Amino acid sequence: MRHSLLSLAISASLIMATTPAFSDDGLANTIKGDYNTYLGPLFKHFHANPELSTVENKTAERMAKELNTAGFTVTTGVGGTGVVAILKNGKGPLVSMRADMDGLPVEEKSGLDYASKATQVDPITGNEVAVMHACGHDVHITSLVGTARRMQAMKDQWSGTLMLIVQPAEERVIGAKAMMEDNLYKRFGTPDYGLAFHVSSGLEAGKIGVTDGSPYAGADTVDIIIHGVGAHGASPHAGKDPIVLGAQIVMALQTLVARELPPRDPGVVTVGSFHSGTKHNIISDKAVLQLTVRNTSLETRKTLLDGIKRIAENMGRVAGLPEDKLPEVLVSEESVPPTINDAKLAQRLRAVWVEKMGKSILTEKPNKGMGAEDYPFFTTDPYIPSVYFAIGGTPESDFEIAAKGGKPVPSHHSPLFKVTPEPAVTSGVEATVLALLDLMAK
Repeated sequence: MRHSLLSLAISASLIMATTPAFSDDGLANTIKGDYNTYLGPLFKHFHANPELSTVENKTAERMAKELNTAGFTVTTGVGGTGVVAILKNGKGPLVSMRADMDGLPVEEKSGLDYASKATQVDPITGNEVAVMHACGHDVHITSLVGTARRMQAMKDQWSGTLMLIVQPAEERVIGAKAMMEDNLYKRFGTPDYGLAFHVSSGLEAGKIGVTDGSPYAGADTVDIIIHGVGAHGASPHAGKDPIVLGAQIVMALQTLVARELPPRDPGVVTVGSFHSGTKHNIISDKAVLQLTVRNTSLETRKTLLDGIKRIAENMGRVAGLPEDKLPEVLVSEESVPPTINDAKLAQRLRAVWVEKMGKSILTEKPNKGMGAEDYPFFTTDPYIPSVYFAIGGTPESDFEIAAKGGKPVPSHHSPLFKVTPEPAVTSGVEATVLALLDLMAK
């Protein structure tokens, strides 16, 4: 049930008791102290108690409690289990910071003493499954709490409105859209800037990665339904074989990236599934191709999707199908546009982080993946200048061991996935707070 948890005029003494003040030793030391006394145990709690997409009920409840205690006005039930926390601190910009909170249906085998043993009924399959924070969302929500505590304690150093978004169902890329469809910005205001980060097992612990352009690809799930005319396998001339047509479409699709995109413009068209037929000697009357399509710009996305439709339909014409039996191209609603960092804002925040955290804080490792995120639903329509950055989660020594042929570094979504929480959480909090202080400077 949707309801509001008002701040209830939390007293200054309560805030001071739950949120250590900014010390003379510097922001980094203050955050480290907060990690040792508060955020570290909170991280272990979240890691040991993950919940699946759309049913993050206990996680949302705990996050609402933490953010309310930190002095924010908290609203729950936004777009399902989403939580929105608002802290108004005079005139100035409205800035949002988002953290996703869902886990994955994976049995943890990390060997950590606080490893998840949780199980939950999967809302998709109805089966009881093991659940794990195999993508680091526990780092994100712990850091969001740390950010809330710091920003409350440092109210004398900034002015404006801070919006903290605790998002459900990122792993199914439906949570951000659900919160937007629940009138997120109409209810709480449209941000002037947006921020988010993801912990990365592929980066050195505590380092910050800021990708120019698109840190996460757009992803479209596409089905191509190929209609044929069934016949006996011994009489192919009596039918229209959808398997042959499907094979021709698969091969023709390979030219989209190779011949229609500029060589420096990345794109992926992968046919992951090809289903048709029931028996050796029967020509089916239907085939289905299942595709994933990845891109890093809205222009590339249009080129690929338009090209898929053009190729599929015209290969049907080549096969002699009538217009009412041409292949159908269906783009799933579970699709996301590319995450695109605002160039000026990224440059601005890089300068802040280098000045306050040192030149070595930025990693030089390039982003080579084409993974997708649903964060751009918060920033694309309407357009919000935003930066989605990465925080490293793996000690440098682990990379050195792997490079020498030793134990490899587990990837995200692996049952072996783990990050070193202290540098990841503390760096995430520090980077976020510094960015917010700069964007909302008095």
